Formats: sequence, C-alpha cells, structure tokens
Amino acid sequence: MKANIQGLLYKAVMIVLLAVNVIPLLWVLRTAFISKQYAMDLFKLAPVTLDNFRNVFAAAPFATYYLNTFIVITGVLCVQFVFITLAAYAFARMEFSGKNTIFVLFLIQILITPDVLLLPNYSFLSWLNLVDTHIGLMLPYFISAFGIFLMRQTFKQVPIELEEAAKIEGMRTWDIIWKIYVPLSKPAYIAFAIVSISYQWNNFLWPLVVTNSVDNRTLSLGLAIFAQSYETGAQWGEVCAATVAVIAPLLLIFLLFERNITESFARSGIK
Repeated sequence: MKANIQGLLYKAVMIVLLAVNVIPLLWVLRTAFISKQYAMDLFKLAPVTLDNFRNVFAAAPFATYYLNTFIVITGVLCVQFVFITLAAYAFARMEFSGKNTIFVLFLIQILITPDVLLLPNYSFLSWLNLVDTHIGLMLPYFISAFGIFLMRQTFKQVPIELEEAAKIEGMRTWDIIWKIYVPLSKPAYIAFAIVSISYQWNNFLWPLVVTNSVDNRTLSLGLAIFAQSYETGAQWGEVCAATVAVIAPLLLIFLLFERNITESFARSGIK
C-alpha cells in the first residue's frame, strides 16, 4: 500500500514538472502560428498563418544570424574533434610523465565557468585584433575539457588487442587513431557534437561582449535584441515566431540523436 502511494506521488510530481516545462512551449508554438489578436485568448481556435515569420525575417537579418551561427558551430566543432581525439588518446593509451596531474588540471577546467574568463579572453582577442570577428567568437572554445574526458572514457573501452594487432600489421599511431578508435567511438562523437552545438547555439554572453556589428551577430544575441525591440509594442506573435525559428533546428537535432546521446553517456559513466 505504501509503495503504491509513493508511486502515485512520484507520477504526480513528474506530471506537474512536465506541465511546467511543456505548457510555455506549447503557448509559444501556438502564438507563433496565429494572428496577434488571438495571442492572449488561450481558449479560442485561431486560423494558422505564417505572417509572423514573414514579419520576423523582414524586420531583422535572421538569415545572417543563421549563417554566422552555422559558421561558428562548424568551425568550433571541427577543431574540437581534432583536439579532443588526440588528447583523449594520449590520456587513454600513452604513458608520459605527469599524465595524471595534467588530466586533473583538464578536469578542473570543467569546474570553471566561462564567464570568469570573459575579461582575459577579451583582452587577449583585442591584442590579436580579433574582436568582432568569427575567429574571435570561436577561439575560446577550441579546447573542450568535457570532450577530452568523454572521449578518454570511450577510448579506454576499446579493446587494447585491436591496437596491438594493428601495430603488428605495421600501422602507425596516427592511422590507429583515425581508422580504429574514431570509427568505434562514433556514438560518443555524436553525443559530444550535440552538446557542443547546443552550447554554441545558445551562447549569449560571449557574442554580446565580443561582437559589435550585425554582420557577426549570432542567433541567440539577435533574438534577444529583436525581442527587446518589440517589448513596448507587445508583438507576441513576432517574438514567438522568432523564438520558434531559433529553437526548431536544435530541437530537431536533439530528437534525431537522442538515443546516441543517452547510450554514449551511459557507456562513459556520466549521469
């Protein structure tokens, strides 16, 4: 009897939490596809329209924001893949002096919030004359301590016998990494890619600090400025349409690769 009551309470709490998270999203989706006169009438059926999206793309250069965001995400992810692969292999399979100490230093980096490094990063980019550039947006994120940890855990699960057999066949270390470890770690790479893309897609503070022009502005910053410009007019339809346009690609990617993320984190021991 007690177990049944606890189960019912647990389900009730989960339903409440689900409602708290889902209801605002449903309201945003509904408001984005209806005329503004129906926005505040929650119980009235309204005709579907795309006018809000047309107004959004006519009022702000969201196409430029999309392009900048894709450039930043692609550049960061490509460089991260190379660095986390090489570093993870070194920590997982190679022996060198100070290996454990260096790895702990990498883990400590995970505990440091990026906001703490805003001033030194900006000063360094200013010295390099990279403020308000795509490279300036990407440079602080080329190295990922989380990615190195995730791939190290994944590489350690690859049977060492495969590497030994490859060495007997005459394969070099470089070939072993890219032809054995990388293909066998595909789910982990997909999971890390989703995490990296999500972070860069939603990154707001660093683009706000380092960009000055519309030509280099990313989606999250562009959405915030667009929503702020519409605050006084309360154009909820346009604001919600812009929000849907920003979150839709990221939500779709997550739904497509959800299983890969869960499996990879479970294999790596990350909860």
